[in-house]
Amino acid sequence: MTQPERAFWAGRRVLVTGHSGFKGAWLSLWLEHLGARVTGLSAGAPAAASMHAMVRLAEGIEEVHADVRSFEAVGEAVASSRPEVVLHLAAQPFVRRSLRDPRTTYEVNVMGTVNVLEAARRAEGVRAVVAVTSDKAYDNRGAGRAFVEGDPMGGADPYSSSKGCAELVVDAYLRSYFGPGGPDAPRVGAARAGNVIGGGDRGEDRLVPDLVRAAQAGAPLRIRNPDAVRPWQHVLEPLSGYLALARALVDDPAAQGGWNFGPPAGTAPTVGELAARLAALWPGEVEVVQHVVLLRDDERGGGHGREDGAVVHRTVRRAVQRP
Repeated sequence: MTQPERAFWAGRRVLVTGHSGFKGAWLSLWLEHLGARVTGLSAGAPAAASMHAMVRLAEGIEEVHADVRSFEAVGEAVASSRPEVVLHLAAQPFVRRSLRDPRTTYEVNVMGTVNVLEAARRAEGVRAVVAVTSDKAYDNRGAGRAFVEGDPMGGADPYSSSKGCAELVVDAYLRSYFGPGGPDAPRVGAARAGNVIGGGDRGEDRLVPDLVRAAQAGAPLRIRNPDAVRPWQHVLEPLSGYLALARALVDDPAAQGGWNFGPPAGTAPTVGELAARLAALWPGEVEVVQHVVLLRDDERGGGHGREDGAVVHRTVRRAVQRP
């Protein structure tokens, strides 16, 4: 994990969209500790049991309640906070929810990205924009290897497709505005990461929160595809990458473009193996069972390398341990 430079972030104005979400709250908290002047933008009030509420984030940063689907609201937030760095994490992040409500997913993930980039383009003083997408933005053809930055974007479901579309938006703004805009134009990078684990996550269809909910309810943990391999990493790992990318963008136009943030190819556990480790760490009995669903080859998640098992074990222990 790359340690961010306090000297760079202290006193710097930063706008974090999606700051009330799991990753957004961790990122905003980290920036606050680095001395940054953070403004968080999210739609509506966060849940009482969220990471945002647990760490009392609202006490340490400025907050704007606005929907990224509204260009006027985003533009006003950028104008009032006058950020030098914009970290765009606001998203509809759930695959199954995207299947139920594809329109909202595209509106938030695609047009939300357009609105943030356009507001940054029109504002004075913005030096860097990091648009966080996902490793699911890649067109997964089951090649059996880790994705590289030049692989094509795609997606077999609305969530993955929307993230691929967001990548195309970032690339178009880079080529049309930010790249040729001269030394005073903002610089933009897209950050792609996969599954993260860490304290405070209460999201749906996520392995650790699902296990905790199952254990508390005395119900079995049902997993859909135990043989899938995902690029598991602690939440602070990709966040440190986002901060490093923002730092690089301020100094170097060559840092613009898309970047992957994930573990090195190694021996990452399968979903089933990781679920078993989590169950073993939880006090009490947790039954893990397979929930049978039909999956195409490109939905089995085999397109990633495997991370060092010891690293993953430390990560899951930190995620489920009690204070």
